[in-house]
Order: sequence, then C-alpha cells, then structure tokens
Amino acid sequence: MNRRHWMNAVLVAAAFGLAGPATAQTEAPDALVKRISTEALEAVKADPAIQAGDVGRIMALVDSKIMPSVNFTRMTSSAVGRFWRQATPEQKEKLQAEFKTLLVRTYSGALGEVRDQTLSFRPLRARPEDTEVVVRTEVRGRGEPIQLDYRLEKTSEGWKIYDINVLGLWLVDTYRSQFAQEINANGIDGLIAALAQRNKAGSARAS
Repeated sequence: MNRRHWMNAVLVAAAFGLAGPATAQTEAPDALVKRISTEALEAVKADPAIQAGDVGRIMALVDSKIMPSVNFTRMTSSAVGRFWRQATPEQKEKLQAEFKTLLVRTYSGALGEVRDQTLSFRPLRARPEDTEVVVRTEVRGRGEPIQLDYRLEKTSEGWKIYDINVLGLWLVDTYRSQFAQEINANGIDGLIAALAQRNKAGSARAS
C-alpha cells in the first residue's frame, strides 16, 4: 500500500475512532486513543463491507459508534474558522452533516487497503491539570513509519478528539483554507452547496 492511501485510511478509521461514551469518561487521553486506534484497525480488518468501501456501512458505523468520541462540532467550527460565528443554527447543522459525509466518502475507498499495520505510541507529555493535550503515535508497516497525532480536549463527558495530524498536516488546518476560499467567494450557503455537490458526485461514483 502506498503512503497516501494509508494516510487516507487512517483519517477515517482512526480519526473517528470506535469508542463508546461509557468508558470515555474514565480513560486517560492516551489510553483512549490507544483503544480507539486498536479497535478501529481491528474493525476494518474484520469487516468485508468496510474493506470494499461500502459507504452506507461506514456511515452507520460513524453514527452508532464513532461520533460519541469526537467533538465534531468543534472540528467543523474550527475548519470553518471565523465564519462559524456568522452561521445560523440551520447552517451549522448542514455544515456538520456535509463535512462528516465528505470525510467519510473521501476516504472510504482507502479503508480496503488496511492490512497488517500496527501502531506505536509515544509517552504522553501532559500535566494532570491540562484540559487539552496532543497524543503522538506512529503507524508502522511497510516502508517508513507514518506520523499520526491527535488533539484532544477534556469535556464534561470525558476526553474527545477534535483534530488529527498526519505527516505534519493537521486535518482542520487543511480544510480551513479551502473553506475560507469558498465562503469568501460564495458565502456560507455557497460552501454548503459546494460540499453537498462534492458528496453527491462521490455518491454517484460509488453507485
């Protein structure tokens, strides 16, 4: 598998994790990421539908297992940037829905390329009072190790992931510049329409 495809697979399989809300409240951030990552890789390897890029199967997994472990509102608002404050509640809801669909559809095909990769975790550098931390890991398989870091925040419901770094590129930063260009040109509704169109095109290619 080439590095780009593996990076794409990790962004969905590991970025969204597979943790449930019950244990997330008591786990340390690095322990949470370790469990999420391990379960994510095992789930992908064990599910032929996900390996085949079944978007419906992946979306169902996101809705039922994944979203409780991710602060997706913060992830979306950070990607939209300063324009988030200008969005109406309805626009915010649509942005989150289209952004989630975009991420899943963009990387679903790469999930089928997950094979025998393993994860290595670096020691967590954090103080007990910290409410935001970075958990640093490496994906190891064929070729050079791939950097994979997580930003987490401590909430009333436990630690939650809100951004991911693959090979030095943070997911939110990557999308923020793209979204800003679209909003500057066509407004928030223009971004929603553009995301919806990309998702529709992705759906058509998958059918």
